[in-house]
Amino acid sequence: MTRAFGEWTLGLDGTDLPSRELIGGKAWSVARMLSLGLTVPPAFVATTSACAAFMAGGALPEELETELTAGVRWLEAETGRSFGYGESPLLVSVRSGAPISMPGMMDTVLNLGMNDETEAALAKATGDARFARDTHRRFLDLYLQIVLKEAECVLAAQDDPTMWRAEILRRTGKAVPQTAVEQLRGAVAAVFESWNSRRARRYRQHHNIPDTLGTAVTVQAMVFGNADARSGTGVLFTRNPLTGEAAPYGEFLPCAQGEEVVSGKFTPKPLAVLRESLPDVHGALLNAAGVLEHAGRDVQDIEFTVERGRLFLLQSRAAKLAPQAAVRVAVDLVEAGLIDEDEALSRVSPDQIRILLSPHLAADAASASQVLAAGEGASPGVGIGTVVSSADEAERRAQSGEAVILVRPTTSAEDLHGMIAARAVSTEQGGSTSHAAVVGRALGLPCVVGCGAGSLAELTGETVTVDGRAGKIYRGALEIVAPDERADPDLATLTRWARARSPLGVVAPDQVPPGGVLDIDGNEEAADPERIAAFLGRQKGAKGVRGGVIASDAGIRGAIAAGFEFIVAAPVLPALLAAARTALDAAPAKREEHV
Repeated sequence: MTRAFGEWTLGLDGTDLPSRELIGGKAWSVARMLSLGLTVPPAFVATTSACAAFMAGGALPEELETELTAGVRWLEAETGRSFGYGESPLLVSVRSGAPISMPGMMDTVLNLGMNDETEAALAKATGDARFARDTHRRFLDLYLQIVLKEAECVLAAQDDPTMWRAEILRRTGKAVPQTAVEQLRGAVAAVFESWNSRRARRYRQHHNIPDTLGTAVTVQAMVFGNADARSGTGVLFTRNPLTGEAAPYGEFLPCAQGEEVVSGKFTPKPLAVLRESLPDVHGALLNAAGVLEHAGRDVQDIEFTVERGRLFLLQSRAAKLAPQAAVRVAVDLVEAGLIDEDEALSRVSPDQIRILLSPHLAADAASASQVLAAGEGASPGVGIGTVVSSADEAERRAQSGEAVILVRPTTSAEDLHGMIAARAVSTEQGGSTSHAAVVGRALGLPCVVGCGAGSLAELTGETVTVDGRAGKIYRGALEIVAPDERADPDLATLTRWARARSPLGVVAPDQVPPGGVLDIDGNEEAADPERIAAFLGRQKGAKGVRGGVIASDAGIRGAIAAGFEFIVAAPVLPALLAAARTALDAAPAKREEHV
């Protein structure tokens, strides 16, 4: 059984899988990977129950502090190292982990346990004083940002720890603790607090995630991607998250730590660099990816670190997929026997299909327009609007009805509200696994990243067209066209599956059967998703209905409840899928939890 250190903490040894609701997605992933025999740094978790106790009391309960100490002692025994002292010091990462994936929304502190003593010991043990000093700076930088809440201060790499600590004290009025136990308490409290940060609340509101879930905190032994030239960090998707192609897709940043990849502050290299420099590690990574995709029955988003030529897996979770990829993967996984048709329909949302079938650039539109900037297409789709460079401005102008495009040097979780408001997002830095790219795909938002330093600053105020598939930004508002849903074989397959399960017929405008169709366009109540069900319940006589918000998820539920036989919608598949999912949700189902 998983080791319990008290009421609120568990040691993860892979012998069983506690519920995701209790230990959060990150710790659940660690436990699952350990159970599969994969190489994972040892870890323990402070549960979501601990988060609830913290929120209720506004501080770490005394019993939790005792349990954290017990967890650290267990890590020491597992690693043979000493936390924050001794000749072989143990450093840890402190990571958030909600039951439902919220990528980039909460906080992480790496290299915790660093102080003057551990820097000296690390330098002696590795024979690399530069590495030890760099690790010390990285810790202080994250502790400053996450625990002491000072995001604007930059610690100069050429300075020493005494100067860094003096600058932190000057800027915040608080000192970074020298003892590892005090550092851990501060970091755990800060991660719990990040559950109620502005960005996390906005993300939950946008994705309808309950505020009551809370976050767990995973405390894990550090492995060092910045150790030497045979080290690095990266992210691997088991399939292409843009297209769904069944081929590994990812990035690797040599001699770096994970936050540098996901932050978007550095542009990583293609995964081929890992294959060329460390072929054995690359092979082991692909083998692990296959194991994880099969076990999770879904495309996996895998975070990994290489320390001195040895691969360590840090996390694996179901990948956020662009709409095209979600469709292709759902069909492919049914054909591979990993999921059934019902589950495939549950994994592709009507909104994803709406995005996929949304207009794209006309064939000759791009060739006739000036390219203002180009980077990597990170989330497909086309967005047209006025360029703004501030998330707050994007939100304000969008609320007044203006179409805006948000451009930033790089995005962070603090920009989420502006991203939600924008028609597209573009960044100067970062790659396909940066914050902008991952969140863009989750939102179905066209996104272009890595356009180059200074390339977007002068576009403010311009009307532009962003092509998130091609990775280009064009001057002006270009002509767009709508795709044909009947021309795609994967969409045709989903249509067939959805039609077989839908309690409601959905027909295109050019296929409406004669007579008996209620047209509700122009009716104010029928234009309101919150009132459409009540409105439809009062309509009698007609077999079918068209207009208003009838093709929305709310409209479809209302039409089913009111007993209509069909609705009229274009495109057909999003409405048909929404109707089928309504029926599937109402039926009892048993589904395995997947990573």
